[in-house]
Amino acid sequence: METRLNLFASPVVAKALGHYGAAAPVLIQESAVPATTQNLVMLRASQINGDGYATDVHGQNAAHAGETVARLNLVAVWRESTVFTDAERAALELTEQGTRIADGAGGVTDEAWANAAGHYDDDQLAALVAFIALINATNRFAVMNRQRGGAYQPAR
Repeated sequence: METRLNLFASPVVAKALGHYGAAAPVLIQESAVPATTQNLVMLRASQINGDGYATDVHGQNAAHAGETVARLNLVAVWRESTVFTDAERAALELTEQGTRIADGAGGVTDEAWANAAGHYDDDQLAALVAFIALINATNRFAVMNRQRGGAYQPAR
């Protein structure tokens, strides 16, 4: 299966994606959400959305940043594992509920929000919401365009 389209070949889309893509580095570098949590959030949303490319990218980047193989292997089944902190679990729950909005799940429950708010301040919660929204949009670009995973190499 080949990638359907070079989105950057369209000057208008390339310009829009450039602005869109500028948001990620700001969040990654300037938010107070721990880098480990950022990686877990992006990986889990990408898994749920079936985005092989982003799953590859965020899994590889997390491993490159020192994430363990055990934790990476258990992200998809985080509820049934013992390797994540309570704060990470709250972020993963927020990610899942925020990602599954279209499944008719009713959005993010008050319980999930309160749990996350118990671990993250308002600035961090705002950043988590932005991370979740951004990775979900990114996943949709890749899935619609059939971008495949498996060839990504993290920057050295």
